Amino acid sequence: MAGHSKWSNIKHRKAAQDAKRGKIFSKLIRELGVAARQGGPEPADNPRLRAAIDKALSNNMTKDTIQRAVDRGAGQNDGDDMEEITYEGYGPEGVAILVQCMSDNRNRTVSDVRHAFSKHGGNLGTSGSVAFMFHHQGRLTLAPGTSEEAAMAATLEAEPEDILTDEDGSLEVVTSPERFGAVKDALLAAELEPVYSDVGLFADTTTPIEDADLARRVLALIDHLEDLDDVQNVFTNADFNDAILAELER
Repeated sequence: MAGHSKWSNIKHRKAAQDAKRGKIFSKLIRELGVAARQGGPEPADNPRLRAAIDKALSNNMTKDTIQRAVDRGAGQNDGDDMEEITYEGYGPEGVAILVQCMSDNRNRTVSDVRHAFSKHGGNLGTSGSVAFMFHHQGRLTLAPGTSEEAAMAATLEAEPEDILTDEDGSLEVVTSPERFGAVKDALLAAELEPVYSDVGLFADTTTPIEDADLARRVLALIDHLEDLDDVQNVFTNADFNDAILAELER
């Protein structure tokens, strides 16, 4: 059970961007409410809610705020008019992009998403055009130097799907969405605290981005999409060169 992870660079950038983005709390509260309404208010029985709570805590949302969002979602009709929509498209040079939205106005949302793609040299695709490239998974990052044997021993009974090694020596524990909570609890019990964890869509194969101008154009599209009020998450198969990414973020 070993392999190589190629999503670490965009993952770390995404975490930094989320922390800066003023809209992150409203998007997290929306996800907490929908997750609680669809799967119930108990995170132990609702993997989607458990992942949403973990993400909210990692973004410094208070437990009281989280509980209020869960209670509203589970006990009231607030947000019942919200529709979950996924759009698929291509960025510059054919980079695959998936956009997850929550909206009370489909026409507004698709117009905003289409405009973002067009403005940055991409185009909105049809349903199924890129979704087949992605799988719904949980990913938990362990710090560089963490023993792979220790991670395997800690999570064996929780049944992770794989353990991957990043170029910087960190480990990625891959899980099904349903096993995400159990795997994270097993790691914490073994005092192996993840430095980053998320449940989302991850590409089976990636498109290397080695050109600085292309990287800038793809990131501009991703940033535009993530800034839209109706957009919850943006996933891509772009694999950015670490040196180029560091240069662009200076």
